[in-house]
Amino acid sequence: MEVENDRKFIIFGLGNAENQYAGTRHNIGFEVVQAVANQLSVTFRTDRYAYVAEGKYKGRTLILVLPTTYMNLSGKAVRYWMEKEKVPVENILVICDDIDLIPGALRMRAKGSGGTHNGLNHIIETIGNTNFPRLRFGVGHDFAQGYQVEYVLGKFSSEELKTTIQPAIETAAQMVLSFCTAGITQTMNQFNKKKNSPHEE
Repeated sequence: MEVENDRKFIIFGLGNAENQYAGTRHNIGFEVVQAVANQLSVTFRTDRYAYVAEGKYKGRTLILVLPTTYMNLSGKAVRYWMEKEKVPVENILVICDDIDLIPGALRMRAKGSGGTHNGLNHIIETIGNTNFPRLRFGVGHDFAQGYQVEYVLGKFSSEELKTTIQPAIETAAQMVLSFCTAGITQTMNQFNKKKNSPHEE
């Protein structure tokens, strides 16, 4: 018999909750999770370490979490909500920006290091595990050396938003729903098809 928690998933969108960060490259995780919330017709409430919404999709329970801890302390929210909802690590999905992928590129992985991403690294440090699914959303790296912070805290151009980012947000939302229903392997096989970076093998 299927355990009830096998049908419960937590989707974490990484970002910074303050208004001045809205729409920045670093907040793309928030944007994707908001798109999922829109599809499920659910709204967020303020809760411990996060804004949280809950919805149903094809028999699954999806808990959508936007941490309010600041990006660099994202692990606090991830650990708290995993423990509170008793969800196993393979049933969480962390969505974050990635400067090593071209803008709008999407790459889902079942596990891995945090690389240079402070949010991912804090999650790994806090839960003591690198084996959690993540969806990386490419934001590009069009910045001079030493200006990474300014770049990721900057906003997309209106043209980039319209032609590249918004369509990718919608695709990413579909990937989230696929992850919760079809599973990570099928989702990766279906969506991880495009070459996302000039440096990629």
